[in-house]
Amino acid sequence: MIKEIKYTLATDVQLTYKIGIIGYRNHAKKILDIVDANKKFDITHIFHPTREINDPHATNNLEKLYNCDAVIIASPNSTHLEYIQKLVDNSKCYIFCEKPPVTSMEGIKYLENLSLDEKKRIYFNFNLRFSELKKILDKYLSLDIIGKPIQINIVASMGLAFKEKYKQNWRSDGEQNMHNIIENVSIHWIDLVNYYFGENTESSYFPRLISKNGTSYDTSLVNIKFKNGLVASIFNSYATPLINNIIIIGTNGNIVFDDGFMQVFSPRDSFDEKGLFIKPKCMIKTEFNFNSMEQDSLQNSLDYFLSHIENSEMFDVSDFNKSIISNNMVLNLEELYDHHSNQNLNESIDL
Repeated sequence: MIKEIKYTLATDVQLTYKIGIIGYRNHAKKILDIVDANKKFDITHIFHPTREINDPHATNNLEKLYNCDAVIIASPNSTHLEYIQKLVDNSKCYIFCEKPPVTSMEGIKYLENLSLDEKKRIYFNFNLRFSELKKILDKYLSLDIIGKPIQINIVASMGLAFKEKYKQNWRSDGEQNMHNIIENVSIHWIDLVNYYFGENTESSYFPRLISKNGTSYDTSLVNIKFKNGLVASIFNSYATPLINNIIIIGTNGNIVFDDGFMQVFSPRDSFDEKGLFIKPKCMIKTEFNFNSMEQDSLQNSLDYFLSHIENSEMFDVSDFNKSIISNNMVLNLEELYDHHSNQNLNESIDL
């Protein structure tokens, strides 16, 4: 007698999820590789508006992405708004968009006016929120080991602008991307300090073109004063040697991220035999790698996004709103700088 075998069809369980991506090189390729490694998700479409990409999933027809479970926007900054609008109007998919969300105040207004449901399916990739650095801030600033934080200095720079490929890259094109460095690099750090330290009261921005390669700014300095009294200074450049350094200064010590380590120095009242101040002892020292932090935070951010698709969960609208605050701040800094530059130019012409 043959025993009857009963099968139950799991018709309500989706085994894999369809992902479309807009963009295919450089940072987009990093994102594509991370998603592709997750067996629960299939990259079904790779979109470029004009180019023929040597990939079986490539398409020049954006409409093919409308039926995807999620679409990742990893295209040049100036195109983000257009793709968000088309996906909002024509698809019910989750939307992952690289920073900055948009590059104009009109874009900010569009995002602010979206319905609550639309906002809750859009995720902006400010991945430093998921970084080891954020975890360290959570841990050590809450312990009061350095006292009240009053200053944070961030230097993150490298020599990309001196590479030949940079001259042909959209980042170096001043017509499309004048404020290149603040929109592609500084905005991550601006978002992190805004996300962590809250409301700010003053800010300033000083961009420069140092390399003379391309026509967009390749170097910037941003200073932000927060309501709690802390000041953040953020320096980023594509025109220097590789430098990654962060120092957080408090009233009773400081935290330093540099040369592969995170070190905490405390207490303030450290003296030599003559009663003179000396450098506080290193109380804590752990390994810390900026490259690993960047890669891991991108992985963590994508995992967070994909988990919402898998669990059919919407995103917290507060994260959307915080992203718009950071984006809006960057655009206001750009607008203020451009206004002052044009004013100075007109004054020099009058002279």
